[in-house]
Amino acid sequence: MSETRKRKWGDRRDGYKVKVPGLQTVMTALMPNRTDCECYLNEEFDITELLQYLEKKNQEHPEYKITLFHCFVMALTKMVRERPQMNRFIQGGSIYQRYDISVAFVAKRRFADHAEEALMFMVPKDDDNLDSIAKQIVGDVRETRKSEHATGGVDELLDKFAAMPKLLMMFLVWIIRCLDFWGINPKFITDGDPNYSTIFLSNLGSIKCPAVYHHLNNYGTNSFMTTIGTIHKAEVIMPDGTKQIRDVVNIGSTIDERIGDGFYFARSLKLVKHLFANPELLEQPLSAPSNFDYN
Repeated sequence: MSETRKRKWGDRRDGYKVKVPGLQTVMTALMPNRTDCECYLNEEFDITELLQYLEKKNQEHPEYKITLFHCFVMALTKMVRERPQMNRFIQGGSIYQRYDISVAFVAKRRFADHAEEALMFMVPKDDDNLDSIAKQIVGDVRETRKSEHATGGVDELLDKFAAMPKLLMMFLVWIIRCLDFWGINPKFITDGDPNYSTIFLSNLGSIKCPAVYHHLNNYGTNSFMTTIGTIHKAEVIMPDGTKQIRDVVNIGSTIDERIGDGFYFARSLKLVKHLFANPELLEQPLSAPSNFDYN
């Protein structure tokens, strides 16, 4: 999904500078911190058709189980692919468009109070679909859970920082934040870090928790944080005006409002709802258009 666009002055390794309307430009100066510009949306998604689709699909392919979380990863990635403003970030007072779409989430090594967490990071490709995304996630999580402790990547790097004397760690963190501002942090620090992902997901439903508000971070480039709640029953008004008890799930999304506007965000969520109502679209390659009518 990376672009072959020639790098220009002001571009970063992970994105290129874009021109935006004056309001957005001024907002980056008036509100330079990402945490000052959070827009939180909590939406209820009807997943009745999606669950029926998963039940049938998992019966046909019992060797691996596709879950609601896999569908969320695919649907949100497809939405970002079709709605490019959702793949922007602001750092150093400028607005950038990412070259790639990346998804990050946290996986517990064991479901226990004192079990360590592992940071997972993936970059879907244009030819990926629901099946390939699910297999990749399942494989990565299984590999991670083979060990009780970090075995490499950003987890091991964090452990090394945590073992330093406090003053030294604070000094190095200050240097890293300065490099982060100018977009020149070395790759061994940024690669695999969820703070540099397009979408940061937290599947709270897996631990029986509701979708909650989760803040963004000023560090890094992540501008889109989503939490997924538990599946439950709720009364839904159908298009024909009738009421039905349906399977629903709440999601909470925190977005940097400077990368777009409320109208753009709302239409993006409509696309995700359309994908869940027509789950067979998730089997298409990521690059395939959804042909969704936004009107």
